[in-house]
Amino acid sequence: MKPYPFTAVVGMPDLRLALILSSISPAVGGVLVRGEKGTAKSTMVRALAGLLPELDVVDGCRFSCDPVAPDPVCPDGPHAAGAPAHRRPARLVELPVGAAEDRVVGSLNLEKALAAGVTDYQPGLLAAANRGLLYVDEVNLLHDHLVDTLLDAAAMGRATVEREGVSVSHAARFVLIGTMNPEEGELRPQLLDRFGLTVEVASSREPEQRVEVVRRRLAYEADPDGFAATYAAEDARLATDIEAAQRLLPSVKLPDDALRQIAEVCASFEVDGMRADIVTARTAVAHAAWAGRSEVTTDDVRVAARLALPHRRRRNPFDAPGISEDQLEQALQDADPGPQDPGPEDDGPGSGSQPPAAEGEQPPAGDQPGAPQPRPGDGSGSGQQKTVGSGDTFRARVFRVKGTGEGERGRRSRALTDTGRTIGVQPPSVREGRPHLVATMRAAAPHQRSRGRSGPGLLVRSQDLRFALREGREGNLVLFCVDASGSMGARARMREVKSAVLSLLLDAYQRRDKVGLVTFRGDSAELALPPTISVEAAAARLEGLPTGGRTPLAEGLLEAARVLRVEAIRDPRRRPLLVLVTDGRATSGADAVARSQAAAALLTGVTTVVMDCESGRMRLGLAAELAGHLGAEHVPLADVAAETLASAVRERTTGRAA
Repeated sequence: MKPYPFTAVVGMPDLRLALILSSISPAVGGVLVRGEKGTAKSTMVRALAGLLPELDVVDGCRFSCDPVAPDPVCPDGPHAAGAPAHRRPARLVELPVGAAEDRVVGSLNLEKALAAGVTDYQPGLLAAANRGLLYVDEVNLLHDHLVDTLLDAAAMGRATVEREGVSVSHAARFVLIGTMNPEEGELRPQLLDRFGLTVEVASSREPEQRVEVVRRRLAYEADPDGFAATYAAEDARLATDIEAAQRLLPSVKLPDDALRQIAEVCASFEVDGMRADIVTARTAVAHAAWAGRSEVTTDDVRVAARLALPHRRRRNPFDAPGISEDQLEQALQDADPGPQDPGPEDDGPGSGSQPPAAEGEQPPAGDQPGAPQPRPGDGSGSGQQKTVGSGDTFRARVFRVKGTGEGERGRRSRALTDTGRTIGVQPPSVREGRPHLVATMRAAAPHQRSRGRSGPGLLVRSQDLRFALREGREGNLVLFCVDASGSMGARARMREVKSAVLSLLLDAYQRRDKVGLVTFRGDSAELALPPTISVEAAAARLEGLPTGGRTPLAEGLLEAARVLRVEAIRDPRRRPLLVLVTDGRATSGADAVARSQAAAALLTGVTTVVMDCESGRMRLGLAAELAGHLGAEHVPLADVAAETLASAVRERTTGRAA
């Protein structure tokens, strides 16, 4: 079945342009596509492969070496000059979210290495993607170490595999394209910065455009080949334009005036490091080639900045990406490059070359990271409810789950993982993981005579292989159970509570945890946010959390127990950490205290932290008593900050020394 044509995709000019520029100049660093589900992100990415020129590839080379300039250290080489070659289309290699590291970078055959002293390397997806496209759907759900590996290879143009002292390196030049739904969690800022360009996409709200999208999709499903033939000429013209831009690219000049503009823009937006300047410069050169110009102009810098800078503005996971159009124009004017600007109407050849601003898809000024963000005030709402905003976040103490788990790789609690330090050897029945060289040799040594060994090398069989037992860190489910009753609104307590919880959310984001939010007030509790990796969603729910009414502590504990029970079925390897935010009061319903104690018994065995929000001179100590029933750690609200803990340790140390 023919793939969906690139030119048949309706709308999304920003994405169209970003993909074209990355195809013209892979040095740009790839594209990150952010958007809600069902916006044809994957459809357009997959259609891009059909536009790329065919490649000449050395016969039999698993790494797609160019016969004109083969990789001198290719594992399948060296390739002689004029080696037999063939032409094939550019590949689109898709990396599944659950792929293991060996599947991505390749693997070494340890048996052959020990027995014959030869390096038998089995290429991975990075080798398959060389000189083509590597597509990662839901890149935000990929393990961080795999994202690091992909971005390093994309930046360096090489992939290196090292196992037990054996090293193999091969060319890995590809256009990296990742798609993600921000509702499912963000990438860390350090990883965001490694993507060259980013584009925000959203479904159209125009009925006519939505009708056209449905009409074309139904036509494609009814007759894929016929539908593709309808747009074949347009796709061919666009492919020709891309190839022409690739030929022009090496001769495009980047004058000092344009460089000063790029530096002024990046400095104006206060982006970290120099990668933004370099990516913006490369993108501006690619856009000039796409427009058929031999020299970069102000319009090229403007378009490049809109694509290269929005995701580099984020300082923490609660910031929204985006840049201010007014600030961009002011920075361009401050650089004063002279009267060379042809204006934004110079769009370049072919479809999809319109500058992003022409479509008006930039976020409104209020959504910009630099613009003031609305915050719920302290005024009273309807009835007895009121909403209180949060204060500033801070570096929070680290709370960990007791014992050693076996969950997904993260940065919080101890766990047996496939990375980390080696602490032993897996049982012989375990047949996966990182090989343990010494244990393998010990297992094979007693059998050398019976296997007929007569020379150098160790005769190793598959049953001799032993794998390392490693200890690292795992991510956990951090479930916040927050008291939102009227007592929490007193003495501006809720503002402090929200600041503390937001700080813990930021810590959970950095440690790659799942988070959930249960709130209780009045006479009931509710799951305000089901467990998710999106701490942004949790922060938004928390920021708008109203307070008022009595304190149904028992209901809150029961709801927390129910959520953890369900999650234990859905994700049994992820251990929970319950953070109970309360002053310990239970005032809703008959026998409120007794019911709360009974509910606490359901949470036996769950690592729990009771964040005590009680304040004032006269304190009842109810939260500390509740922590005792739960077998939990009792932490006063003021002690959640890491600096508070450090100060207490210093005071105790000083007291002992005195």
